Amino acid sequence: MSAESTAVGATRAAGSSRRLRSSRWFSGDTEVALTHRVALRTAGLAVADDDHRPVIGIADSSSELNPCNLPLRAQIAAIAAGITEAGGIPVTFPVMSLGEDLMKPSAMLYRNLLSIEVEEYLRSYPLDGVVLLANCDKSVPGALMGAISANLPTVMLTGGPRPIAHFRGRAVGSGTDTWRAFEDHRAGRLDDAGWAEFEGCLACGGGACNTMGTAMTMALVAECLGFALPGSAVMPADHPERAGLAHRVGAAAVAAVIDDRRPLSTVTPAALRNAARVISAAGGSTNGIIHLLAIAGRAGIEFSVADLIAASGQTAVIVDMQPSGRYLAQALHAAGGLPAVLRQIREVLELHTRTATGETWAAYLDATESDFATAHDVVRTLARPTYAGGAFAYVTGSLAPNGAVIKVSAATPALLRHRGPAVVFHGYQDMLDRVNDPELPVTADSVLVLAGCGPAGVPGMPEWGMIPIPVALGRAGIRDMVRITDSRMSGTSFGTCVLHVAPEAAVGGPLALVRDGDMIELDVAAGTLEIDVPADELARRRAAWKPPESAHVRGWPRLYQQHVLQADTGCDLDFLRPPIPGYAAFIEPVIGRS
Repeated sequence: MSAESTAVGATRAAGSSRRLRSSRWFSGDTEVALTHRVALRTAGLAVADDDHRPVIGIADSSSELNPCNLPLRAQIAAIAAGITEAGGIPVTFPVMSLGEDLMKPSAMLYRNLLSIEVEEYLRSYPLDGVVLLANCDKSVPGALMGAISANLPTVMLTGGPRPIAHFRGRAVGSGTDTWRAFEDHRAGRLDDAGWAEFEGCLACGGGACNTMGTAMTMALVAECLGFALPGSAVMPADHPERAGLAHRVGAAAVAAVIDDRRPLSTVTPAALRNAARVISAAGGSTNGIIHLLAIAGRAGIEFSVADLIAASGQTAVIVDMQPSGRYLAQALHAAGGLPAVLRQIREVLELHTRTATGETWAAYLDATESDFATAHDVVRTLARPTYAGGAFAYVTGSLAPNGAVIKVSAATPALLRHRGPAVVFHGYQDMLDRVNDPELPVTADSVLVLAGCGPAGVPGMPEWGMIPIPVALGRAGIRDMVRITDSRMSGTSFGTCVLHVAPEAAVGGPLALVRDGDMIELDVAAGTLEIDVPADELARRRAAWKPPESAHVRGWPRLYQQHVLQADTGCDLDFLRPPIPGYAAFIEPVIGRS
């Protein structure tokens, strides 16, 4: 960092005529302002009472408990240098690290808590803008939700996909190939030695799943919505250009403050529709649907599952990545990342929406057209897609009055219209015990139903929806069945899984009333999911139904269960969303003695 570049940045920052938010803490000769200036000076950050430099927070979610986010720690110095050279003051603060690998029952239980933490950091401290460091699945939407509620200028840096492991000469897709190997192991196709060999190849470096799971899906969404710099979403965690990207992110955060670019000006209905199209084009995670609904809710925008599916339904799957396709995230980055995808689906996009630098996506794509002259097989065209329809379908009916979602691009086409008898599991342990029982009365035509695993039910709506194929059927060569649940599945998963059934069983949804042997009918083309049981019998069952008693009588899980919304509205907490659409007031703190 040169003295000249620092001076240039400071001059640019000083050129802004707006009064900085942080000046409410630092300006003046009161004992309060003096104390605030001394606090930062003690941390090695000198600030004057007439300082015109914006204070940029760096929200650090790296943790040794979370290998997906851990590589972000090494990027902080470059981000801070970019902030300083652009005329800002960098300050790093820790936020909860949501890691899918170790956090139980699910990081989803804590997504909304992270959003609260981010919002309250931004509310209570003298920050003018923020750089969010995120990577693993829920850390991206959780941080974005908090930043949207605070509505301070925000830039996000995601940590990128982990290096590619190899097993017996073949590249291993994170998650996707794990589920396949597990089913092979359960069915006897992969012996104990092979299973141990598979485990030994996986710890090959930090970063998020390198398939089109939730992490890569939400990284693309963050870029599309104007939070992450163009082309950055799927840059590998170990890429040599990472330090340069981090530096540019720091400078971009200062520019966002100077230009007063705030989340509520970029998260618009059009931007949300574009994000839905991107999720479909990428063959993205079904979890992206829930998170996009939650993001819309925080912005005070009415946006339903039906709206999302309608937008994404225009867009074929053109990214040939696991689990819907063949390649891994490194190939997508080499092909140009999100901009390469947008270029191919340009005809269905609303390109007046903004990038993280403030320019429109139309202007960006026009200016970078020459960067995408080389064809890459991982990004196809709408005329030659990986999957001709949209990635997702939305079904409703007597079993899902408020809807459910299925990822058709990763399902078995022959099962998208199916009728069969239910085999019902009540909770995770019941499911594990029985699918591993070779005497379980089940056939390939059965419909596996997992109930009681939704947002309030566990709580946290874990990724249990890819119900393992019953062991006897797996050994007979069955690899997919219709599965229905109020839980989620990993974005790296696959199969004919109907997910996010709303309302969930724990709050009295029809899924709670299903019994073994009930006939279930799925018709994805017709958009229906029905239970074929006489109305009087369902009424009798409902009259006898009692809400399950929760073991949680205190703490965060209790608060979550009492206030979590259903999957069809994004699983946010009811008191975190604006009370009416369009209302998103952020109340600033009183600045005085603490």
